[in-house]
Amino acid sequence: MAFRKIQATQLFTGTEILENKVLVLDEDGTVVEIVSPENVGENVEKLDGILSPGFVNCHCHLELSHMRGAIEEATGLMDFVGKIMRLRQFPETEILEAIVLANNEMYENGIVAVGDICNTFHTIETKKSSKIQYRNFIEMAGFLPQQAVERMANGQKLKAKYAEVGPTTIVPHAPYSVSADLFGKINEDSARKIISIHNEETPDENLFFQEKKGSFLELYKRMNANIDFFQPSGKSSIQTYFPYLDQPSSILLVHNTCADRTDIQYAENLAQKNQQNLYWTLCPNANWYIERAIPPVELLRSENAKICLGTDSIASNYQLSIWCEIQRLQQHFPNIKLSEMLKWATLNGAQALGLEDCLGSFEKGKKPGMVLMGSDSIKRIV
Repeated sequence: MAFRKIQATQLFTGTEILENKVLVLDEDGTVVEIVSPENVGENVEKLDGILSPGFVNCHCHLELSHMRGAIEEATGLMDFVGKIMRLRQFPETEILEAIVLANNEMYENGIVAVGDICNTFHTIETKKSSKIQYRNFIEMAGFLPQQAVERMANGQKLKAKYAEVGPTTIVPHAPYSVSADLFGKINEDSARKIISIHNEETPDENLFFQEKKGSFLELYKRMNANIDFFQPSGKSSIQTYFPYLDQPSSILLVHNTCADRTDIQYAENLAQKNQQNLYWTLCPNANWYIERAIPPVELLRSENAKICLGTDSIASNYQLSIWCEIQRLQQHFPNIKLSEMLKWATLNGAQALGLEDCLGSFEKGKKPGMVLMGSDSIKRIV
C-alpha cells in the first residue's frame, strides 16, 4: 500500500497544534498515524503553514447563493429579512447556477461538511454530486397556530426528497416565526435527532417575548398576519421556547448575539436535564454584516459552552469561508488561542453535525480532509 507523508510547519490535530510531526495517510486519504520525522522514512512532503483537518460549516443557507452582494450591510435584521423574502423570486436558472458556484467555493476553502438550511428543492441536484457532506435542515416557519398542520405536511415532502442526498431533519426557523403548535410537531418529529434554530439574533427578539414590543410587530403587520392571540411570556426568547424542544438529541443554537449569562445557563441546564447535546453556533461575519454585532464569545467560554462555527448565507457574508470566520473572531478576541478556534471549526463542528466518526480530527481511521493555512492564504490539500 502506498502512503502519503506530510510535514507542515505546524500540525493541528483537531484538539492541539503540534510541532515537528508528520501526518501519514493511506492512498485514499484515511489517517494512519502521526509520527516524528525520524520514524517515517523518506518521501515526506514539506509544506509551509498550519495543516488542519477540513473545516465544518455548521450553518449555511446554500439556496440563497444568488443573493450575493444584493443586500447592503448594517441595515438590521428586520430590513434584511424583508429583502430576503423579496429576493427569493428569481429566475431558477440563476438560482441553480449560484448554488453550484457557492458549493465549489466552500469546497475550495477547505470545508468538508455543511449543516444546510433548506426551504426549497433548489440545492438537491448540487448535493447529489458534491464532494462536501451535507446535513439538511428542513426549515419550518409559521407563527399562526392554524398554519401548523399544512406547514408540517409541506416540510415532510421536502424531508423525503432531501433524505436521498444526506441525513435530514425538520427544524424550526426561529422563535418569533414558529407557533407553539408547530414547535410541538417539530419536537415530536425530531426525537433523538439533530436540529438547529436561529437564536437571539437581535435585541428585538427578546423584547417581543418579554413585552410584545419592537420591530417584529411591524414585520407581522407588513405580512398581514394578525397576532392578537400572542401573549408575551415576560421571559427572554430562549427561556420561552426552549422547553418546547425536549426531544432532539442535539440542538444547534445559531447566532446568539444577544444571549446573556442567564440565558446561557438556562439553556445549558435544561439541555443537561433532557440529556441533550447543545452547540452554540457562531456566524460572526454574518452578524457583523447585518447588524455590526459580534456574539458573546467570552461569555460562552466562561460557561464552558460548546462552540462551533458557520458562515450563514452569501447574502449576509463576504465569502463562504470558515477560515474567514476565525479571522473575524481573532480581530475581536485576540487573547483566544488559534488552537481553540480551530477546534470549534473542526472537531466541535463534526460532533455538532453527528459526523465525528469520520471528520473533525486527524485520528486513525478518519478521513477528515486537509486544509493548509498560510499567513495570508488558505489551500485545500485533500
